[in-house]
Amino acid sequence: MKSRRPRSYMHVIFYVILFMVALATLLSKRSLDSNAAYIALKSVEPTPPLVALTQPIASLLLLTVAAERILVQFVKSGGTTVASPALLGAYVLFWGGTVAAPGLWGAHPQFTHDFFYTLVIGIAAVLITGTERDLAIKAARDALLVFMAVGVALIPIKTNMVLDTTYTQGLIPGLPRFGGLAPSPVGMGALAQVCLVCLLALPYRRASLNRIAWGLALAVLFVAQSKTAWLCFILSSGLLIAFRSGPSFWRRFSDPMRPELGVLCVLVFIAGVLALALFLIFGHVDNRVVNFFSSSEGEQLTSLTGRTQIWAVAYAEWLRHPVFGYGPSIWDVAFRNSVGMPNATHAHNQFMDALSRSGAVGAASFVIYALVLFVLSLRYASSSRGLTLALFVIIALRSVAEVPLSLYGYGIELITHLLLLMTLAAAASDARQRKDEKRVAASRRHAALALVPNHGAQSRFVS
Repeated sequence: MKSRRPRSYMHVIFYVILFMVALATLLSKRSLDSNAAYIALKSVEPTPPLVALTQPIASLLLLTVAAERILVQFVKSGGTTVASPALLGAYVLFWGGTVAAPGLWGAHPQFTHDFFYTLVIGIAAVLITGTERDLAIKAARDALLVFMAVGVALIPIKTNMVLDTTYTQGLIPGLPRFGGLAPSPVGMGALAQVCLVCLLALPYRRASLNRIAWGLALAVLFVAQSKTAWLCFILSSGLLIAFRSGPSFWRRFSDPMRPELGVLCVLVFIAGVLALALFLIFGHVDNRVVNFFSSSEGEQLTSLTGRTQIWAVAYAEWLRHPVFGYGPSIWDVAFRNSVGMPNATHAHNQFMDALSRSGAVGAASFVIYALVLFVLSLRYASSSRGLTLALFVIIALRSVAEVPLSLYGYGIELITHLLLLMTLAAAASDARQRKDEKRVAASRRHAALALVPNHGAQSRFVS
């Protein structure tokens, strides 16, 4: 079956996830103008009937797609080996340490069938090939653009649902903050910059469509006003551009026959250094720094917008339950009310969340998993033209203040995670295929050379 159809349906996952996120938001009573009140309301708000009806169907579809991919790999293909056993092993270890272990042995154990979804989906993602990776990137790109476009179209219809008109901490005073159909403006910014990375990796063939897509995604990224998303986009897109056009740039930069580009870059660098020096000398920077950190914005920055208090609570819970942690139910409504932090839906740091939720076992599995992702991202950065490293940088940066590697359920955070797994798996699959082709070619050459002396000997005997 797999030989006749060299592709799976794994790319459908991105459409399903974003559809369910959009449906849940559309049928909710959310108002971004009072997002803190909505977080409290969400915990007691009944699930809309249509969402309750659609959720099991979506879950079944995701499991079917993933199970089909696993079945094709290990059964119908005659037990084909995994292209990257290290990646598969690290993912299973991470799921076991951060989901299974605290769910079974945490201080407040809780284990449901939903916890198996990300295990099955993640294993299937680690098995895909290069063709499937390209389909996945295109599907994520298209689904994210539709997701953002629908959110923008709802601005005049459901303004408070998609816009926070009371936001005052942006760079432009009075500019509303766009959340669209994502759970929050921060999540919307994260999705926008992932979409832009997909556009860089696999742009549309039509230039006009590409310009429209870039305009929409950049506008959403800006109005979402997530500084972390801005930084992720700058670094990830810089990596992609460097890997894809860096060699030609440096050839032009160092070309003695056409020195215009090199001279221009040097002049721009000198002007920038001079401007920075003049600002430091005559700009009274010391007074401005003092005034900034004395302001409310400065206090928020030094406390990472209140996240240090959340980290302190997470650390205290780990001290109480050091081995397997509090359990999956940490940061639920009851726990948040008990610590006086009704808006802290997670630990706002991947390591601290793993530490508080799953103890030393989960934290250790997270560190091992992160190291494997980092090493493989570097290893396949060149062959993927920078895409593995760009996606890893996005996850690493967001891990400082968010939990982008959470495996409890399939939400928007799973999108970037799956894209990274698929890109790494496809790069490993392509590398193994190239190695096998070289091995076959070498064996054929050896066989051909081995036949030459025998043929000569037979000719002399006959004569």
